[in-house]
Amino acid sequence: MARLPDAFIDDLLARTDLVEVIGARVPLKRQGREYSARCPFHDERSPSFTVSPIKQFYHCFGCGAHGTAISFLMNYDRLEFLDAVEELAKRAGIEVPKDARAQGDESESRDLYAALEASAKFFQNQLAQSPKALAYLDKRGVDADNRSRFAIGYAPDGFNALKDALGNDERRLRLLDRAGMLSKNDSGRVYDKFRDRVMFPIHDRRGRVIAFGGRVLASSDEGRDAGPKYLNSPETALFHKGRELYGLWQVRQAHTKIPRLIVVEGYMDVVALFQYGVTEAVATLGTATTPDHAELLFRNAADVFFCFDGDKAGRGAAWKAVESVLPRMRDGRQAFFLFLPEGEDPDTIVRQEGASGFDARLAAATSLSEFFFNELSKDVNLNSLEGKARLAERAKPYLANVPDGAFRDLMQQRLTEMTGVGARAQLAAPIRTPSMRAPRGAPAPKQSIVRAAITLLLQQPSLATAIEPPYLFGVLRQPGIPLLLEMIALVRERPDVGTGAILEHFAEREEGVALQKLAVHAFPGDDTTWREEFLGALAQLDKQTRQQRVDELNARIAEVGMTALTDGEKAELRELQTTRR
Repeated sequence: MARLPDAFIDDLLARTDLVEVIGARVPLKRQGREYSARCPFHDERSPSFTVSPIKQFYHCFGCGAHGTAISFLMNYDRLEFLDAVEELAKRAGIEVPKDARAQGDESESRDLYAALEASAKFFQNQLAQSPKALAYLDKRGVDADNRSRFAIGYAPDGFNALKDALGNDERRLRLLDRAGMLSKNDSGRVYDKFRDRVMFPIHDRRGRVIAFGGRVLASSDEGRDAGPKYLNSPETALFHKGRELYGLWQVRQAHTKIPRLIVVEGYMDVVALFQYGVTEAVATLGTATTPDHAELLFRNAADVFFCFDGDKAGRGAAWKAVESVLPRMRDGRQAFFLFLPEGEDPDTIVRQEGASGFDARLAAATSLSEFFFNELSKDVNLNSLEGKARLAERAKPYLANVPDGAFRDLMQQRLTEMTGVGARAQLAAPIRTPSMRAPRGAPAPKQSIVRAAITLLLQQPSLATAIEPPYLFGVLRQPGIPLLLEMIALVRERPDVGTGAILEHFAEREEGVALQKLAVHAFPGDDTTWREEFLGALAQLDKQTRQQRVDELNARIAEVGMTALTDGEKAELRELQTTRR
């Protein structure tokens, strides 16, 4: 993600009407100072999606989706970060800093895109002139519409067809080489990487060609080595196979809102499923499902089906997918696994059974939770205490990576049912807001005071200007204090920063998720009330800081005696005790 100046993001979000951006895509209903709707990111019957024009962020109490106008466009319109920023900047009538745009794709990479697009057109033109390639597609039942949809082409036999057509000067040869279209042998000879292959262009999320996959046509009985059956472009500046999915661009063109995604293994599986009306198929590019793949899949659809062979290799690939998917299983997301009979693939299944037959198989697919526990317990004797303990220990590190929420709780509950091992302890007490005052004389939990101060600061960032450094509570050894100090410094450095911009600032950090949850809280009262609550919380933290110092000095006295204290420390102790009284 390109780094944009904080001041620019602040200004962009301040100029953006979040209600207008979301309202243009989702029907919003006003409720007091906020707006509500049925969440666009998961299926629900009653509205749990809230938009706050004051705080400039949205939150769904059902699936946990949250963010600013930037993240909304990234998730709803499925834009990349810079593209979402460009869209909002265009609406606001401001320019994105040129340096940031250059980091995206407006520098020399434009020439690489042009070289790859020219290669794709060359291959498409060659397809019309190759009876062998056309016969292959006819045999596989790929009609003209689908050939056009996927821009399928043909790389001619021979070593210099593409090179001669497009590499007619040194600069163009260098571009083709950097785009992954050329190879070089030990003697230094440069030649076409793809030869005598049906070509499948791989598109990025904006529909630009970034690489190719080639399916060989020559057979081994033709007396020469035809190479691997499928050959992919190498990694380039534009193409990283662990981040891309073949067919995702076509799925996006076929659906305004993608109902599901079906992950298969081959290019022709995707094309065949589309041919028979199953227009939600994508393929990994000769690699296992990566964390980037998992995030990309769930960004586009809440339900993901992984379709693998039922053999040992297929189940191994499925487990790799589990490892990538589990840390991204926020509430509302679902993953399933469909294992095909030996010798079958999605291409053959959909030809034999049609879309309805394939859908029926998907409906009977194994859920992520079922597959997870089946795999971990397949060689475990659950009738013995030792076996139950083994399963619990195996599952523990995986479940620790599942995000907090109903799915994690239910997975832990299922593990408890199978092993008897107790459910996960609650990691944190409920947040006490300043309006939930403790009875007079009752000590307030230390953590709740810090969280209350942070929550108020998210409610009204300008509260940070009500205090001046240095801050006595800054040395308090308590969780959350460093974050509170950083937020105060952030607001004092950027006085006009809003809630949404603060959340954007912490979006990629560990604290970001917790801040999103705290930002949802709505407090009664007005600016004056919030200021009093905020200053009161800080006063309590100062009091705890003084007590912390008293405890430190008393501990020294208990250990080495009063005489070990300096005159300054003795005077400090007397002053602290007087102040405390």
